Amino acid sequence: MDRFVEIQLFIQVAETGSLSRAAEALNLSNAAASRHLQALESRLDSRLVERNTRRLYLTDTGQDFFNRTKAVLADLQDAEDAVNASALNPSGTLRITASLSFSMQHIAPLLRAYTERYPNVKIHVEAANRYLDIIDNNIDVSIRTREYEPDSNITVRRLARTRRILVASPRYLARNGKPKTLDDLQQHQFLIYTYANKPNELRFTRDGDVTTLQVKGLLESNDGQILRAAAFDGLGILVQPTYIVYEDMVAGRLVPLLDDWDLPHLTVNVAYPSRKHLSAKVRTFIDFIVEHFQQMDYEKKWSGRFGGS
Repeated sequence: MDRFVEIQLFIQVAETGSLSRAAEALNLSNAAASRHLQALESRLDSRLVERNTRRLYLTDTGQDFFNRTKAVLADLQDAEDAVNASALNPSGTLRITASLSFSMQHIAPLLRAYTERYPNVKIHVEAANRYLDIIDNNIDVSIRTREYEPDSNITVRRLARTRRILVASPRYLARNGKPKTLDDLQQHQFLIYTYANKPNELRFTRDGDVTTLQVKGLLESNDGQILRAAAFDGLGILVQPTYIVYEDMVAGRLVPLLDDWDLPHLTVNVAYPSRKHLSAKVRTFIDFIVEHFQQMDYEKKWSGRFGGS
């Protein structure tokens, strides 16, 4: 038992950089915490933590030991959560990250139903238009539009395929005319999403033909909701994944353009740390969102054509 407490304390010290904060987290006195840390270093016959007048920091040996022991404790927690999952009573804080657009349109509307089903789970949504490092940021579930992760410790599960599409408001088209050909697009202003791959370049395909255009941006932003609002106001043509503008097209707020051409498709995926035993909160949320996507038939809706020309 002392060995387990020693490792818990060491991990707290490594994460907080403070012996007193680590002691407080484990409800230990500072003296007891110091004895546990000294006992751990003595048993391992290695210096794990260096101390100066301002802070504590890990030695190289300590950093390696931290990486290994943190993974072991995480597996232990996952095993306990897996047992808890069998009773369908997940608990704790579920940390989710997605873009602001996806968070607003496809995460937030699910939270009431999920928390009613699993009332002991608290939700933290980290809206971020750049991909956060899942491990470093303690993320449980991430929604992403890339098909693979550079980190082999991340599992990726597909939710739906989605097209990218050109749209504009009726107000903009009434003032500027509706483009009939790709060449017509050179006469129009665009609303540019700066985090897109090559944001000022559009690569169109149709029946084996490929055309690449450079487009002009009247407005650039790193957030799709700002650009969507600008499109409503008639500022220009918007290029976004269908999952962002589908309901706007159905309602007539935005009109699809040149829909017989394809831009590169995207895959909406759920990504999460690979574990032998998924925690109950993670497993239930993934099952919940997969079930929702299937019920809503999003892939069919988001990968279909709308007849805009």
